[in-house]
Amino acid sequence: MSTLTSAVRATTPGPEGSKRARRVRTTNSRALPAYYWMVWPAVIAFAAFHTIPVIVGIFFSFTNYAGYGDWNFVGISNYLNLFKDDRVLKAYGFSFLFAIVATILTNVISLSIAMGLNAKIRARNFWRGVYFVPYVLAILVIGYVFQFLFSNSLPKILSGIPLFRDNILTNPDWAWTAIVALAVWQACAFSIIIYLSGLQTIPSELYEAASLDGASSWRQFGSITFPLISAFFTINVVLSLKGFLQVFDPIVALTNGGPGTSTESVTLLVFRGGFSGGEFAYQTANAVIFFIVITIVSLLQFRVLQRREADI
Repeated sequence: MSTLTSAVRATTPGPEGSKRARRVRTTNSRALPAYYWMVWPAVIAFAAFHTIPVIVGIFFSFTNYAGYGDWNFVGISNYLNLFKDDRVLKAYGFSFLFAIVATILTNVISLSIAMGLNAKIRARNFWRGVYFVPYVLAILVIGYVFQFLFSNSLPKILSGIPLFRDNILTNPDWAWTAIVALAVWQACAFSIIIYLSGLQTIPSELYEAASLDGASSWRQFGSITFPLISAFFTINVVLSLKGFLQVFDPIVALTNGGPGTSTESVTLLVFRGGFSGGEFAYQTANAVIFFIVITIVSLLQFRVLQRREADI
């Protein structure tokens, strides 16, 4: 009985223990504001450079503001006129065509390279670093290099092919493929890293067991590899399509929207019309619509691909 009483006394904090606990709680409560002091600058900066400009832009989308001078409210006429504007509709068509083709190529090429880099090859880490280099390079600088390649080098090297002999960048029907080549070349770097992360989570024992059962490489890919990296595939597809829909730098570097308006994307149209074309309010309304479109597309992608993950 005395042993039990002493044990209870040992575990029960005395006056000094209670005071120490109160001091610790008081110190923690005093340290809490420091957390807010670290968070608030980021919140203020985000609001000042993102949230407030977005709200102001939405406000001006209901006006006829040209970017200067006076303005008046016009209601939803800007939004209605967008659906009647052939140039806007053409820009949306080009953006979606470009994004779909580039997304497919990026994911197919990236997954193939990632599987090669995940295999047991010599200097594997070196090659992983080499394939990541395009991601850290400035796209405009690389774009001008590609422009020189398409307009000067390829016409001489592939002079026997009419498409390249006459400079593909001046061809209204095929200039977009050069932009796809540049965008895919850079985008693959980031996608490879994501796929590598997924491939490294697959236990090697699964492949060993499949080999003992006589499964071919394609069977192993379809039954083991792809199902286990389906979440990484979803991330890559969503990020790729969203990024390619907003394509801007590769177009500026290679064609600047030409020939004519054959390679003009929605983002380039918003930039041109809004900042130098006297269509600030009109193109702001275009940007709002484009934001809604990208949001809906991304949500649909997540819904469809995550449902597919569950089925796998």
